Amino acid sequence: MAEPSADPLGWPGYEEARAAAAARGAPESVTTGTAAFEGTAAMVVTFHFAHLGGSLGRAAGDRIVAAHEHARRHRLPVVALVATGGSRMQEGMIALTQLQRVAGEMALTRAAGLPQITVALDPTTGGGWATLGAGADLTLAAPGAQIGFAGSRVRPKDADPAAYTAEGQLAAGSIDAIVRPEERDATLARWLRLLTRRSAAPAPVPHALGRTALPPTGWEAVRRARAPERPRAEAYLAAYFTDRAQLHGDRAGGTDGAGMLCGFGTHEGRTVAYAAQTGTATRPAGYRTAARLIRLAGRLGIPVLTLIDTPGAANDAAAERAGAGPAIAEAFLAVAESPVPVTTLVIGEGGSGGALALAAPGNTWVAPDAYFSVIAPELAAAILKRPPDQAERTADQLRLRPQDLMELGVVRGIAPGPQETNKRAVVP
Repeated sequence: MAEPSADPLGWPGYEEARAAAAARGAPESVTTGTAAFEGTAAMVVTFHFAHLGGSLGRAAGDRIVAAHEHARRHRLPVVALVATGGSRMQEGMIALTQLQRVAGEMALTRAAGLPQITVALDPTTGGGWATLGAGADLTLAAPGAQIGFAGSRVRPKDADPAAYTAEGQLAAGSIDAIVRPEERDATLARWLRLLTRRSAAPAPVPHALGRTALPPTGWEAVRRARAPERPRAEAYLAAYFTDRAQLHGDRAGGTDGAGMLCGFGTHEGRTVAYAAQTGTATRPAGYRTAARLIRLAGRLGIPVLTLIDTPGAANDAAAERAGAGPAIAEAFLAVAESPVPVTTLVIGEGGSGGALALAAPGNTWVAPDAYFSVIAPELAAAILKRPPDQAERTADQLRLRPQDLMELGVVRGIAPGPQETNKRAVVP
């Protein structure tokens, strides 16, 4: 079979332009090689915008394919430093179809359980953003970088330019963090270390940080869980992990940074992924981000910890328009399909299906100052057409206290405090 042409369209002046670009320092728009980031080896794909705008042509596609093949052969994560204007116009559809080749290699590397991290530099647009950029497991970006599928010369003239920046993409949930150039290598080293430590053992149950005495009544359980001074997700994560790094966004245009914290951290020398509700009504983007986290952890062989603390899923009109039902379904399915063990601790309010969506069947625990209920007592009383003053009695009937949940077999055990033995645990 004949070698593919370097100038498939016979574009006037193209070969001369390529030669001039190579003479300026980079032989192609993409170069590849291996590197170590504080001891973690990785396959690195580097774009050179000075070479014809970092555009993707057949030769660049060949290099990316070879890099992924090498990464899979040697079990290396892939880091892509992307600066591109998109597909190389002078190679026409031959250039555009490189996106299919790149996507195919990314899929194979994903199936091999190897992490892929992209740093989107200025600019990252067109097909390079829509494959290596947005398709990575983790996407970082340089401050102020132009990022978007549409480049500056093809987008609508009245388009808001802020939407096409790193900051705009962060707000839209399309990238995980903005990283300054001087922090880039250290950030990549931390993420590579976290994402390459596989473990088959479940995440240990966190210690309970709040009150350890069990509530005498259902309403007291509700009152304690709603107490403003009760420890929340940030306190639990800080006590559990020695270091952690956060994922951001649902990759579908949304974020719920205040309501759902997702990321990876180090616990007793192992990496554990976490998805933690913060006590607010969880929005659809929060569930989608949690599902993204759980599925990524499953591909990478990293156990998951979920912390439940929500009065329920957000149920306003905006939440319905954002797909509350499908988003909650995604969380349920991600937990159910997870190939890695999921450990759950209810640390506060466990409100209905919006809380249960993150609960691990057979490995859910509860803190002494938490509750789990099919519905909030006040709403249950309203549905039963009881007067509001019957909410307290209804709470008892719902059997939502930690000890009730143990007796009903809903939870595996009650989490002990830091100084306690786990004498309440149920051994399977």
